[in-house]
Amino acid sequence: METAETPHPGATEGRLNRVTILDENGHRGSDPDFDPYIEHVTLDDLKSSYATMLTVRRFDDEATSLQRQGKLALWVPSKGQEAAQVGSARAIPKNDYIFPSYREHALAYERGVDLRDMMRVFRGYAPGGWDPREHRFNLYSFVLASQIPHAVGYAMGQKLDRQLGIGQEEHSDDAEAGGSEATVVYFGDGASTEGEAHESMVFAASYDAPVLFFVQNNKWAISVPFSTQSRLPLAERAAGYGFEGIRVDGNDLLGVQAVTAYAMDKIHRGEGPVLIEAETYRLGAHTTADDPTKYRTRDEEDEWTTKDPLVRLEKHLRLEGVGDDFFEEANQRAKEYGAEIREAVLAMEAPTLDGVFDHVYAEENSLVEEERAWFHEYEAGFEDAETQEGGR
Repeated sequence: METAETPHPGATEGRLNRVTILDENGHRGSDPDFDPYIEHVTLDDLKSSYATMLTVRRFDDEATSLQRQGKLALWVPSKGQEAAQVGSARAIPKNDYIFPSYREHALAYERGVDLRDMMRVFRGYAPGGWDPREHRFNLYSFVLASQIPHAVGYAMGQKLDRQLGIGQEEHSDDAEAGGSEATVVYFGDGASTEGEAHESMVFAASYDAPVLFFVQNNKWAISVPFSTQSRLPLAERAAGYGFEGIRVDGNDLLGVQAVTAYAMDKIHRGEGPVLIEAETYRLGAHTTADDPTKYRTRDEEDEWTTKDPLVRLEKHLRLEGVGDDFFEEANQRAKEYGAEIREAVLAMEAPTLDGVFDHVYAEENSLVEEERAWFHEYEAGFEDAETQEGGR
């Protein structure tokens, strides 16, 4: 049976080395190209990152259970990809704009999105869930790869605004961002084979757009292994468009944080775009509508379980002297957060169909109001029929 690691007959490892700073046993190594970008990261920072990863893992497990119990229409797990998301999130200036796909739950949490609002989307009670402008974090995109051209177009607009001096007063004092804006777009290895990805990278290179393409290569595009999708690491594609590509161990929080900080610094200096391929693994199903046992082997899953990013970071923290009290407290807070999510979902009230008309246009529209009136009349017809039936 073909697995995620089975190479294509014509495949090659390529020329780009994979960046790793924290190895699988939690030992911290060194990379002279990227060490300067994480010199400021303290032990407390790493403890905070661990707590976030654990909290989102618990949230993810709770959401999966809620879907299995019929409380959510669908769920897209992120289990196993927390380091790629938290590590990159902590290296992206707050003023930069992020375009996610549909499993960037840790990124949303880092951007201040209330994950209870996210549950409204997956329960089918809301079309969006949060204000993208408030969090600089766009709404989830459920159409594969559609967010990539959106992100590049937005980045092209950012560059044009900067050239024209539009909106610069909003972030002129933002030293972290170098007084400019950039865009980051997240997608998976499956989306990387869509035409939108190729076309977007052509435009990004042609217009030197300030955009970071962040690929979470979790080894499987639903049931298709990465070895079928590409004969080379995805990061090597960047050279064909004329910009830099970086491979990083996506289960290494520090490695991801370092290369993302490097990429954002480069992009803000006007030297972008950049592509980062974070090689990780989807520990669970693609979605709760999927059964990975139909196409993945138990041996493969067991092997990647030992590479769990949470376990790796815990090993490092323990090597640094962090004791049981911290882990017990973090676990308790994560459990409490999971319980809050469950309580919030069960307490949600279903929206009325009438509310659909409120989201067609930003402002009132005579045609929409006419259709709303027709709908009210249509609904009332059922009430009249019930009344007549009860009177017989």
